[in-house]
Amino acid sequence: MQSKQSLQFLRAARWHNHVNAVSRSRLMVDWLTNRHSLTARLVARSEQFRVQRLHQRSALCLHDEFDAIGLARQVRVVEREVLLCCDGTAVVYAHTVVPMSATASQWPLFAGLGEKSLGTTLFSDPLVERGDMAYASLRPGHPLMRRIAGLQIEVETPLRLLARRSVFRRKGACLLVTEVFLPGIIALRRHNTAGECE
Repeated sequence: MQSKQSLQFLRAARWHNHVNAVSRSRLMVDWLTNRHSLTARLVARSEQFRVQRLHQRSALCLHDEFDAIGLARQVRVVEREVLLCCDGTAVVYAHTVVPMSATASQWPLFAGLGEKSLGTTLFSDPLVERGDMAYASLRPGHPLMRRIAGLQIEVETPLRLLARRSVFRRKGACLLVTEVFLPGIIALRRHNTAGECE
């Protein structure tokens, strides 16, 4: 029987400040480190882009999240999870958490996003500042990996998936966006990327 400490280790990812700690693939390093709008890049590389909202609700933040958004312990937050799909294929699983203390005036559009892109609102707002990137290779025991495994994604999910995350700040409030890159992201390299609108 696994100890509580070992279970917490499996649930938490090891986040790194440098991308080389998780990947040396030129293609994936580009996806992981580019600080421009991920939504804009995906739109430019597909004929049809779609945000599929999975849920947006109150939930307990993950073991490796609370410190990143300035919380002293694991508490309830507002959680949003979506799939970003290009031409019918899910390519990114995005997970966002916002502290309960954040107000509607600090994040005015968050509550009503529905299937609109969060990235579009963040990158079009001059009041939003993005923090440093962090990178991880998520193991099967991580909660986000378990959630991804439970989705009806046509491609087989590998044992590990690369992820990045960063904190966005607006009017003293923060939100943490984690983006997990699914196997379908690889196929996008076949598209003509000359017209990317980053």
